This record gives sequence, structure tokens and C-alpha cells, in this order.
Amino acid sequence: MAHTPRHITTPERRARLALRHRLTPRTRATTPEEVAASLVALHGSDPATVYLAVGARLADASVTVAETARALYEDRTLIRAHGMRHTVFVYPAELTAVVHASTGLAVAARERANLVKDMAKAGAPDATWLKAVEEATLSALTRRGQATASELALDEPRLREQFAYAAGKSYEGVHTVSTRLLRVLGVEGKVVRGRPLGGWTSSQFRWAVAPAHPELDTAEAQAALLDHWLTTCGPATEADLKWWTGWRVTDVRRALATIGAEPVTLDEGTGYVTTADLAPVAGPAEPWAALLPALDPTAMGWQQRDWYLAPELRPALFDRSGNVGPTVWWNGRVVGGWAQRPDGEITWRILTHDDIDREAEAAIGAAAERLRGWVGDTRVTPRFRTPVERELSA
Repeated sequence: MAHTPRHITTPERRARLALRHRLTPRTRATTPEEVAASLVALHGSDPATVYLAVGARLADASVTVAETARALYEDRTLIRAHGMRHTVFVYPAELTAVVHASTGLAVAARERANLVKDMAKAGAPDATWLKAVEEATLSALTRRGQATASELALDEPRLREQFAYAAGKSYEGVHTVSTRLLRVLGVEGKVVRGRPLGGWTSSQFRWAVAPAHPELDTAEAQAALLDHWLTTCGPATEADLKWWTGWRVTDVRRALATIGAEPVTLDEGTGYVTTADLAPVAGPAEPWAALLPALDPTAMGWQQRDWYLAPELRPALFDRSGNVGPTVWWNGRVVGGWAQRPDGEITWRILTHDDIDREAEAAIGAAAERLRGWVGDTRVTPRFRTPVERELSA
């Protein structure tokens, strides 16, 4: 006899989020590796997001910059590379093969085909020429350890070659071989982002040869990734999973079936959890507040967000492309936004007054002071700016 799916309420979903994403004082992590594992992956499109997301979840936030840089650029226990939705992420090194096989291979094939096609349309050299440039570039990068595109072009001058793109169209332009080729090598898992030029907020970076990893079957890798994600972020709807991974819905359904995911009911409809995750989860023992950065993986974790972010708050907190800005959290839901002013002050604004009392304001203020304490003299401007962040930072 079929059993009735368990209903997981919105308060329980918020409790799971708080505890598993290490957002309460008692659940904070001791290393950046623990933070990344708790979230599966950190958004890496904006370099500052990685550090701010880690700092919000470390027991000792003062070590955020040094420890995160160590993990990324010395120990290589965290990898910054293309992943889900053709977006740059930071994820544990042990997930490299899973991310690559589950989401990277299809994108890589498309990116290389598009590059060859665009070069052919422009009358540029063919795929054989491109392959020779690729091999010489990887050899140069191996010798150097880490290098910028400009440094690699000193060893392989053909990287400086340019070709016209989309001639005759409104978005026509000129592309450099180095820019397009290194992007292709990135999604193919052959190169990764290296140490930045400048401080931890810098968007200029070096490249490095990607660590070796085994080649996995795509379906097996998709099942493994979905199992990781549901363990830390479940329950989730089919729409959430399709959006987060960037896969076809058929891939999502196959992976759910492979891991034997259990259906549950949510306010949004049917959701899924792993077979080991059906037991009720109690809320944190204490109330909690957090200031999370733009593109934080918790705020961007689900496509359907009403259970933690009221629809009326979205115009102030998102840009026109759907990127979330810095958010203020109280007990499992977004209640406002924050920004850093030119003098370094962390300023914040509550956008809803439901259940926001003196205790909440004091906790949010303490979170702001904690952030100000470890950021120090660094000034952080999100790559994707939102209305409330612009206003507060002025």
C-alpha cells in the first residue's frame, strides 16, 4: 500500500536551512572546506562572495581571508571553476569529477563547437590550428604554474590573434583567441581559476592547470551531485533542482529515481528528500541573524523562494537579471538588505516589520559589527548591484 508523503512545513524548512547551512552560532564551521561542503558549492562569479559567504559561517571569522586563500591557492582543497548553469562556483576538490561529468561535459562540447564555428565564419584558422594553440598554451601554463592570459601570450603569441564575431549584428565585436579558448578550457575541466591579481575582492585572476580527476559516467555523476545537494538543501521541488543544476528535466527525474529520492509535500507542491532525511528536524535552540553577501548560495539555492523570501521584497533585493544582492536574515527568512559605505561602515535596512523586535535588531546589529570587524579596511562592492544596496552604500 502506498504511504502518504510526509508534509514538511515552512518552519521546518527554515530550521533545516539554518542548521545545515551553518548560519546559527552553534553550527558555525571551523574551516572554509567545511562551509563549502555544507553548501555543496559557493557562487564564484564575484570573488568577494566566496569570502563573505565563508566568513558568515566560520566560528572565527577573523581567519576568513587567510584560510580561504589557503584552501583555494595553496592546498587546492577548494576549486574555483565552471559548474552548474554554466556559472563559476567554488566547490570541494573531491567533487571536481562529479561536477565536471554531471554538468560540464555538455556545456564544454557546445562551447568548443561554437568557438570553432565563430572562427570559421570570420575566416580565422581552423580547428587543427586551434588544437595546436591549445596544446602549446597548456604546456606553457604547466611550466609557469599560474599565469594570466597576457603572460601565456608571451609563450604562445597565437593567443593574441583576433577574429570578428557576429558581423552585421547589433552585438558584433572582436574576440581574442585567448579569451575564448581559456573559457573553453575552463568548462572542459582543463584549467581552473588561480590566485587573483590584487586582493581577495579582485576580479582579475591567473589561470592554473586543473588537478587530475577521474572521468565518471554522466548519469552516475548526476545522481551523486543530486544526492549531495538534497542532503544539504532538501527538500526541493523538481523546478528547484532543474534550475540549480541547469539540467533537462529528464536528467533531474532520472537522478531522483537513481538515488531513490522520497517525495514529500510542501506548500509549493511536491518536493523531494533523500531516503535518510525523512525524520522531522527541530528548529535551532536560539534565534539567529546573518548578513549574507550578494549571490550567497543560500539565498540563491532555490528557484521557488517564497518560503524564505517574501515576493514583495524582491524588487529591492534583486537586479534585473535575477541576481540577489546582500541580504539580512532573521530566523530563517530574508528581512532586509545591507551594504558597505565608502568609510567602511556596514549599514542595513529592514524591509519588513513582521516579527522584527528589539531582539532581532540587536542580533542583526551584532552580525553587522562582526562582519565589519573581519573585513577591516577592505571595501566591497558587489559585482551585480541591486536597488537597496546602491541606496545604502551611497
